[in-house]
Amino acid sequence: MLRALKDRIKLHLRLAGRAFGDDQVRQIAIAAELARLREAVRARTPQNLLLRGAKVYSQCDEDGILAAIFEVLGAPGTFVEIGCGDGLENNTHALLLSGWKGVWVDGSPVNIERIAAALGGTRFARLLVEQQFLDAGNTPEACRRYSDFLQGSSPDLLSLDIDGNDLHVLKAALTVLQPKVLCLEYNAKYPPPMALAMDYNPGHRWSGDDYHGVSLAALARELAGRYTLLTCAVSGTNAFFVRDDERERFPLYRLEELYQPPRYHLTEVPSGSRASLRWLAQMLRSRD
Repeated sequence: MLRALKDRIKLHLRLAGRAFGDDQVRQIAIAAELARLREAVRARTPQNLLLRGAKVYSQCDEDGILAAIFEVLGAPGTFVEIGCGDGLENNTHALLLSGWKGVWVDGSPVNIERIAAALGGTRFARLLVEQQFLDAGNTPEACRRYSDFLQGSSPDLLSLDIDGNDLHVLKAALTVLQPKVLCLEYNAKYPPPMALAMDYNPGHRWSGDDYHGVSLAALARELAGRYTLLTCAVSGTNAFFVRDDERERFPLYRLEELYQPPRYHLTEVPSGSRASLRWLAQMLRSRD
């Protein structure tokens, strides 16, 4: 579908006498696809928070969805992001620039070295950066450390993206933390009612195939009675849950209405100039 759209755009541009490179045509096509998808979502679920989606540093539209959620719950707040990558593309970089305090965790020493080099350290008044490969066994103690850094409180947001034992690490984290909002990667290949979760394997490393993580229905089943699904990213990458004591403050729809299939090409949408950690480094220096 995207290729056909790109071909139509190229034809229209040629007829209009305008020349664009393949990358520019691709971005125009993706923008057109996003507009079409959002109109379809609006027709089906007119108050869906997906419609507030926007990208600053997130994979796709997660930054805008989180901003919309915390317009209701109050911000700035605190977060823990497990699977922060190298900081250039994650769910909380934009929150830090908006005055939040939090913890970045990643299992890759290369990612943490890059962050440390760019920021000039790994511990600041507003940000703790930790290299840790979390599993079900070590997650509770790690979460107690993160809670201590956040001055003994649970974070307002827990973001989790580890391409494997996501459900098992989530269950362990929730024995210590009670965040208001969960932003969780799900395996969008499997639509509801397919409830699939990887068997626990502390040595798992994702090989790039479809055996990873947890489906949306399995997440919702595990969290039932504690958290309610609010929406999903349009790319089918992340799902957003709110703690049940806050759920009445939001428009709610059925799981099947909120599910988004895998559209991973939408994570290629650019957001201005090439991402860096330089604004964050400046902010942390001025606030420390």
